[in-house]
Parts: sequence; C-alpha cells; structure tokens
Amino acid sequence: MTRLFNDPSAFAEDAKAGFCDAFSSYVVDVPGGVVRRRRTREGKVAVVVGGGSGHYPAFAGIVGPGYADGAVMGNVFTSPSAAEAAAVGRAASGGAGVLLTTGNYAGDVLNFGLAVERLEAEGIPARYVAVTDDVASKGQGADGRRRGIAGDVPVFKCASAAAEEGMSLDDVERVALKTNERTRTLGVAFSGCTLPGADGPLFTVPEGRMSVGLGIHGEAGIDEVDMPTAAELARTLVDGVLGDVPEGLDVRGARVTALLNGLGNTKYEELFVVWNDVARLLRERGLEVVEPEVGELVTSLDMAGCSLTLTWLDEELERLWGAPADTPAYRKGRLVEAAAGGQDDAAAEGAVRSDDEAAADAEAPPLSTGPADEGSRAAAAAVVDALAAVADAMATAEDELGRIDAVAGDGDHGRGMVRGSAAARDAARTAADGGAGAGTVLQAAGDEWAARAGGTSGVLWGELLGAMAKRVGDEAAPDGATVAAGVRAGYDRLGELGGAKPGDKTMLDALGPFCDTLDAGVGSGERLRDAWAAAAERAVQAADATKDLTPKVGRARPLAERSKGTPDAGATSLGMVARVVAGVLAGR
Repeated sequence: MTRLFNDPSAFAEDAKAGFCDAFSSYVVDVPGGVVRRRRTREGKVAVVVGGGSGHYPAFAGIVGPGYADGAVMGNVFTSPSAAEAAAVGRAASGGAGVLLTTGNYAGDVLNFGLAVERLEAEGIPARYVAVTDDVASKGQGADGRRRGIAGDVPVFKCASAAAEEGMSLDDVERVALKTNERTRTLGVAFSGCTLPGADGPLFTVPEGRMSVGLGIHGEAGIDEVDMPTAAELARTLVDGVLGDVPEGLDVRGARVTALLNGLGNTKYEELFVVWNDVARLLRERGLEVVEPEVGELVTSLDMAGCSLTLTWLDEELERLWGAPADTPAYRKGRLVEAAAGGQDDAAAEGAVRSDDEAAADAEAPPLSTGPADEGSRAAAAAVVDALAAVADAMATAEDELGRIDAVAGDGDHGRGMVRGSAAARDAARTAADGGAGAGTVLQAAGDEWAARAGGTSGVLWGELLGAMAKRVGDEAAPDGATVAAGVRAGYDRLGELGGAKPGDKTMLDALGPFCDTLDAGVGSGERLRDAWAAAAERAVQAADATKDLTPKVGRARPLAERSKGTPDAGATSLGMVARVVAGVLAGR
C-alpha cells in the first residue's frame, strides 16, 4: 500500500514539489503541472502530455529535450482541469502551436478538449489526441473507443520527436494519430493499488489468481485466471495483443517496438524473466523487435502487475522512436544538436526561466466583469449560502460517494466533490464580497470547482454552473423562469460535452428529471423554492433508479455489469446537491 504521505489530500501536490526540487535543472513548476526549465524554442510545436497523478514516470518524468515540453498533473487518478491544462499549454507554447495528448478517459477528454478551446480563443493554435491502445476495453472507452494505458509512451515519444524535428502542428498531430492507430496494449494485475490514506486497495485479486485487462486508475480487470508462470503470462500477453492487430497491418515480417511495463510493484528482475519469454514468442511469430523498453513507464501507484505494448513501425515512426531524449526518467541516445539550424541545445531550447517567469507564462488573460445591481448582489448572497451548505453536505457524504464510485470506477468521486464544492464556495464568497452579481459569482464558483475537483465530475459541475451563470447574469435578481432556463442550459451543455444520453447511467439521468420538474413547476406559477423542492425530490428518485442501468460512457463502462444494483455516483451526488439547495431556498 501507499504508506508515505503527510496529508493524503495533498499527496499529488507534495510529490510534485519534491519532483520539481529534485529535477530543477529539467523542469519548473507552473500551476497545474510542469514545463521545461528552458523555454520552448521559437517556432517549435510544444507537446504537452498529462492526466492524473499516480503513474510516474508518466507524466512529469518525461518532460525534457527530445520528449514532452510540459506535463499536466491532476490529483491521484483524477483528470486535471481545463484551466490547468490550458495553463501548462500556455507556458509551454513556442508560437507554433500546442499538441495536448492524454489517455482516453472521459475526464481527460472533456478537460483537455476544453483547454484546446481556451488556447484557441487566446490565439494559440492547439490540437488534442487521445491514446486508445488497450485491447481489453475495445469499444468501451470514452467516445466508444479503447482506454489509453502504456501506449501513451510510444505516442508521446513519436509526437515529441516530430516536434523536435521542426514539423508543423498538422504533422505532429498526424504522427500522434498514426502512432496511436498502430499501438496495442494488454495489462494484468496480481494485486490492486491503494490510494494515499485509504484503508484498503481499490480492488483485490484472490490469492493464486491474476486479473486480466486492468486499467491504470485502479480499475479491476475484466477477467480472472489462475496465477501463471512467467512463460504462461508471456503467452497470455502476446496472444492478447496479437489478437487485435491494427487494421491493414501484418504480424509476420513486421517491425515493432515493444514495451514490457511494470505497474509499480513488480521487480525489474521479474519483468526481465517475462521479457525473455515475450521476446522469444514475438520472434517465433515473425516479428522483428526494434529498441524495446522493459521497466516502469506508466505505473499505477503500488499495483503489482505488468502490461505489454506493441507499436507497428514504419520508416518514419522507427526514426522518431529511436530519436534521442533526455528527461528525468527517460533517456535515449545522445542529444548533440537540435534540429533547428545546427544550434547547440542551450540556444535551441531558449533561455532558462525562473520560477516566477514560468508562472507568468502560464497565466490566463484577465477576465473583465460588468457592474452588478442590488438585486443581483442579493441573489449572489443566496448562491454563496447554497454553495456553503453543499460543501458541508459533500464533506459528510464523501465516504458514501467514494464507496458507490468504487464499485465500477476508481472511488474518487467523493473526494472530487469535496474538493470542488469547497473551492466553489470559497471562490463564490470572494467574488460576492467584492460586489459581484449572481452571474459572476456562479462563474467564479464553476471555474474553481472545475479547477480543484478535476476529473469528469469537476468539469461537468464547472460547465453546469458556467451555463447557469450566462443565463442569470448580473443585471437583476433572477426569477424562477430564468433559474430554470439556466439549469436547462447546463443540462444541454453537459450532454453536448460528454456525449451522454438519458439512460447511459450518468448524472444526466438525475439532472434531466430535475429540469423537467422544475420547468413544469415554474411554468405553472409555483414559487421557485417550491418548484425546486419538488424537482430535487424527483432528482433523488431518478438517481436511485440508476441502479438498474448499466453505464454506456465513462470509466465505469468496461465494468458495466459490475455496476448493476448500485446507483451512479454522479447522479447520486446531483440529487444530494439539489436537495441541499432546496433546504437553503426554503429558509430564505
């Protein structure tokens, strides 16, 4: 288990601080992650990788010449926020655009997609690529595709090498997509991993058994088999990966690179024993292995297990995979000179920057807000009271929400709701104390909820509050119809972002009935507090009914059947929040 920490909730931040101190010649801390100590050279595409913490050396350990320009680092197993991804992209930008890339997880897809929108709005060209290499989750990841696991490594490396060569943003994106299409991975686990401060692992594997098809966020596998010998495991991995050969590619005669990746608690010597058998099997199948990697590349805290990744190479990808790199955790070849005009590395990489300069590079353009009238400021006070009550309720419900989420997810929903609601409360209070109206207060709360909670729930709550903010505005106290229209706009925005529909077992299954009931109540002339109370009870009922559904999107999708009988954590927390707000409205 993870034994060494101070405050478990600050584990990721403390680890990041120690990493930045230990490798200060390579990286500098910026809000949301790290970037290279030297500025990205002018005219070079910046490659920014990222995801939740707990996977070292992914993601911060691969920031350096020849590899990533920056890494966005969320809380443990939790997607960073859109604001954090945009901040790292901003700090890494060298003027030729930014490629953001992560594994294919719903929270990462949502947050990094929004970060692209923000950067583009600021005049920074940006693209996003999700890695989809996991054969065990075929057709089950975000957007109906595979999850991304250790296949991150070849995709990130080849895209980064393309950027170092001076390729355009279009070509760097093309290389990333091509590498992803040619990459497949299968993983196994012998034991689960334990979050810092948790009493037990996120999942367990019975003695003498092995879990097949795991995720890297503490998700259990999709099958269990008897514990094999090293040779038997090698055959399971090779057969599994070669059972899903990329379309249009062959096995016999192909040149591939291979990664045998340790997940955090498997000895290197054990990996070498397995690799001995993997290499033999690959050669027997007619594959030629080029520059393989054996070791810890994408881990999952203290999980015991390993994964095998194959990437089918062509001439371009083989050149890029073999290109030199020098980072805190990954070194290959020798960096003699950069691609840009024969300059030495120091000149090509740009000037060394101080911590303050890097933080300034990451700053977003300031937002301007208009004046608020007295009615809107009074409504803003009600928003603050409601968010304070929500934060208290989420702190009480943290363990319950985590338990529900752990049935088919990674158990972090309660922690995310606590972090997000507390940050939203504080941001709303600060904005209201400054004289802001209800719309500005809601927007500030949404921005901070998304920034501090991370993950899928963070971005969804941030966008929900942001959509409400646009409808409510700062010019007058909103009436019931305006509030209902704001909530409905939030519902529409969430469906647009995540692609979820009613019946997919998400928070929309509670939010939709809430909107319908609220619309009907205010439409018939009920007071807002009465209509809201009825809508809240309908949301709670709808959330409980999700126990009969199977998830069709999000991280729980690969373990859909396991979630039957348990309500959706996001829908459950939505119902809780609605009921708490009803209580605040009733008391005003």
